[in-house]
Amino acid sequence: MKSNYFVTGATGAIGSMLVPLLLEEPQNRIWLLIRAKSPEHLRQRLEELIEFWELDTTQADDARQRITLLQGDTDEPRFALSEQAYGEVAESCTHIIHSAGVVRMNLPLDTARKHALSAVKNIVELAHACQVAGVLQKVEYVSTIGVAGKMSGLIPETWITETRAFHNTYEQSKAEAEDYLREKMLELSLPVTVHRPSMVVGHSETGKIIHFQIFYYICDFLSGRLTFGLLPHLGNAKLDIIPVDYVAKCIKTSSQRLDFVGKIFHLCSGPDQALKLVDIIKILQCISKEHVLDIPKVISIPLWAFNILTKATKHFIPKSTRRKTKSFPFFLAYLEARTSFDNQLSVQTLPIQPPLTHTYFQTVITRYWTRQRFK
Repeated sequence: MKSNYFVTGATGAIGSMLVPLLLEEPQNRIWLLIRAKSPEHLRQRLEELIEFWELDTTQADDARQRITLLQGDTDEPRFALSEQAYGEVAESCTHIIHSAGVVRMNLPLDTARKHALSAVKNIVELAHACQVAGVLQKVEYVSTIGVAGKMSGLIPETWITETRAFHNTYEQSKAEAEDYLREKMLELSLPVTVHRPSMVVGHSETGKIIHFQIFYYICDFLSGRLTFGLLPHLGNAKLDIIPVDYVAKCIKTSSQRLDFVGKIFHLCSGPDQALKLVDIIKILQCISKEHVLDIPKVISIPLWAFNILTKATKHFIPKSTRRKTKSFPFFLAYLEARTSFDNQLSVQTLPIQPPLTHTYFQTVITRYWTRQRFK
């Protein structure tokens, strides 16, 4: 049966892995909402995606035929689309996948809210319009396990209604967006499934990812190469990561299952597979030796001492690494957390199982380090 998908976030980590999966179904047609400066820039961004997907000539031509590009913005009313373009989507869109998001931890709260809440309001409005037109089948909403904020213990795959504090404005704004979505799902009976990925990393088999994100900066940090080998005591803190291909496959599968309406899936490693940071350091040391990469011997110091040294030396850090060091405060805030994420519903319900962390960790970090060569 023909399906018409409206997809946001196609140029991001999850969306760029998801779209080619949707194209595997020959009956699918896809609208891609992409920010662009001009129609020419919009077409250029599609060509960059096609290159990333490594399609052959026939596949690339087919993708261009079945993808309709929409120059717009998830934050703007009706996605900043023309009345005609918006109407065409509203009248024939069967599936909506919202994977776009601004993953920045240090934005002012009002700005973070604009990105998260404005986008979800626009998605709800479009979904309702498609519903009124009698064509809507399913909505996939990509959230984050960060909506749990500073809650402790095992976080279930359910709506979170408890009052809680947050590590940063990104978490808070995404939590508020979820609250709005839950309210509108009940009010309008929208067929939504919510996906909460943990920290997304490269493809489980190749390490491939369109953009290196915070996970890779954390690994640079844990290697000691950004801090001259000095690290704070890490205790039993863990890091939950998940390969991007697993997340994309789960979202595609969910989009085809009406019985998943109303469910919340934690697309993550889970409490048993999340890695201790001290173990990650050991793995990084082994990888560096195998690939003859020079990283210092790690020395642990108290967190308070590390914070003082970080502030004292920040002006001496090379400009090329300052962007990575800006994530230090947000990462260090997690060291005191004792939060883990239940994924039993996902494991038992989805026909795709999350790969074991030890089977892909070396692959994803080796791909990153090979391309960066510790620049």
